[in-house]
Amino acid sequence: MFPNLLGEFLGTMTLVAFGDSVVANLVLKDTKGNGAGWVHVNWGWAFGLMMGIYVAWAYGAGEADLNPAVTIFKFLVGGHYDSIAQVIATIAAEVAGGVAGGVVVYLLYLNHWACTEDPGLKLAVFSTGAARRDYGANFLTEVIATFFLIMGIQAIVKCLGPAGSDANVVNLNLLPFMIGGLLYALGAGMGGTTGYGMNPARDMGPRIAHAILPIPGKGSSDWQWGFIVATAGPIVGGLLAVAAFKASGW
Repeated sequence: MFPNLLGEFLGTMTLVAFGDSVVANLVLKDTKGNGAGWVHVNWGWAFGLMMGIYVAWAYGAGEADLNPAVTIFKFLVGGHYDSIAQVIATIAAEVAGGVAGGVVVYLLYLNHWACTEDPGLKLAVFSTGAARRDYGANFLTEVIATFFLIMGIQAIVKCLGPAGSDANVVNLNLLPFMIGGLLYALGAGMGGTTGYGMNPARDMGPRIAHAILPIPGKGSSDWQWGFIVATAGPIVGGLLAVAAFKASGW
């Protein structure tokens, strides 16, 4: 058993539970936050990522990826994971954490599913979707946004200072806030077309939860979108970040 799996599972669960519950509060009928707006969503996901990283660290996941695209990136650039088996197990833990986070949100808003008539809003609680559906354009959005997410994370880490230095210790403790801020900026600027998934575990995990939970009147889980845009898009964006990273000579 790899020591990082519990942390990746709990960290991703925390990310999804925080982020998806914000969406539920906005779109489900008769909630106190109904209609609060896009800025509220961005803050919820930003702080959800921040807390997810802290939880992952606390439970043994030093990398705190919470995202298969990030895990694949780190494996391909080297120095982070020992084997492909650990990478596969880590991704599985992240997706499982996404499922668990979706279940948490379902339970939190148990009294609001039946009174919400629109099945699209119910799916939106769990998974991303298009403002205007065009698979090519939507796919491109996820590729670009994920590229900037991963390269942004790497840029932040690079500027933390020499390992073991006083500056590095201080900055490392602030790292989750910095990455949360990066996510907020990406959501505010690049999230208006697809809902800025940038993370197959964040989308696929809760989408699985949507499919298996007894949500009244839930409709389709929209697997075609989930695979083409929300899963393949971030992976391609991550691979482009690998190419850029290696070309830069970092």
